[in-house]
Amino acid sequence: MPPSPTTCLGQTPTVHPSTPPTLETLTYSLTLPAAPQSPAVARAATRTILRAHGLEGMTEPAVQVMSELVACACRFTPTAEVYVALRYRDDALRVILYDGHARHTHPRLAAACDARRRSALRVMACVVRACSGDWGFGDARQPGGGTRMWAVLPRDLARKYLA
Repeated sequence: MPPSPTTCLGQTPTVHPSTPPTLETLTYSLTLPAAPQSPAVARAATRTILRAHGLEGMTEPAVQVMSELVACACRFTPTAEVYVALRYRDDALRVILYDGHARHTHPRLAAACDARRRSALRVMACVVRACSGDWGFGDARQPGGGTRMWAVLPRDLARKYLA
């Protein structure tokens, strides 16, 4: 008897219980085109993810941070796509973004490029600072290189962002 379409070579299919999303299961990754519409897609996904995990109180700063990081990456990357990760760990929301823009080896070029990137992320930096979070960028430790940008928003302080 041939295997059923839901099993692989006779393995018993795994049944995953239907449980509601929790903070511990907030771990999402997206690959987005390096295109003008990608920040809007990332904002919508962030809103949906936060609502599903009961983090509506963090929506405004998280959406702003996500949007700025995606827009910046799309502006800088020479590749066709960017990669975004959204995680919740240690009572904080973490947004991590990878783009294909290789870090410069020449010190003056690196400093100028970093200044342009920092300038593009000014609004995001203000939001993160208002939430007593952390942000930065540096070499991507991924095969193929590029740049890794991140922002960390502590839950309690991000919920007070608009208060």
